Amino acid sequence: MKYQGNISKMKSNLTDTVEYLFPIGEQQIPLNQFIGKKISLTYLQQINCIACGKKTNKSFGQGFCYTCFSEAPQASECVLQPDKCKAHLGISRDNEWAQQHCLAPHVVYLAVSSNLKIGITRLTQIPTRWIDQGASLAIIVAQTPNRHIAGTIEKFLMQHYSDKTNWQGMLQGKSMEIDLLVEKEKACEYLPAELKQYCNEDENITQLNFPISQFPDKVKSVTFDKIDKVEGIITGIKGQYLILDNSNVLNVRRHNGYLVELDITE
Repeated sequence: MKYQGNISKMKSNLTDTVEYLFPIGEQQIPLNQFIGKKISLTYLQQINCIACGKKTNKSFGQGFCYTCFSEAPQASECVLQPDKCKAHLGISRDNEWAQQHCLAPHVVYLAVSSNLKIGITRLTQIPTRWIDQGASLAIIVAQTPNRHIAGTIEKFLMQHYSDKTNWQGMLQGKSMEIDLLVEKEKACEYLPAELKQYCNEDENITQLNFPISQFPDKVKSVTFDKIDKVEGIITGIKGQYLILDNSNVLNVRRHNGYLVELDITE
């Protein structure tokens, strides 16, 4: 089975096991059924910006041409540094985009992948954000009316928790034994009164199971910026990574906009 087109981050649905769809061109390929099958991905030497669609020799910020990386609202500073969001002050690259993405309800959460991390996302992005990070467990700590306040809470809690995922450990199936209810209580206690008011009483812990037949002992990240073809037997999918039997892993999201031919052997 062969498919060709520009690829973008995998889509997912949370069921007993996370179900993945691989967008390529106009098609979305259900991937879980191909665990244990041979796959090859061939880079066709073309990248199209995910914002404007034009060809670009280099991808910036996971899929943008340089112009859109500099000007598009999707690549705003507050995407990576939410505490610096100024949309609540009426300052943004695009007011309509800011209304939907910055001035919407956000949550601050704790998640366990291989390590315990703090993070934020829009309320509507739960559980997608947790799936994309390869989290096995997650809990909402606080809910805020906008991105700036959530980012401020996250920045404060980064004194106590990492905001990074140990992606190698995550892909190897390593995990810490963490009592998220206890950690949530600690996190709220760390906050000053003006931020503590956003903590909620929701004790729901979300558990996520990923389609993996075998975890690799070692992982080697491969990229189309260095090689033209990635192939092997799919042994798992976790976060935004395809895990292959030769210990190679491909971060699909990193290659947003790359033109690729996908070949799956039944």
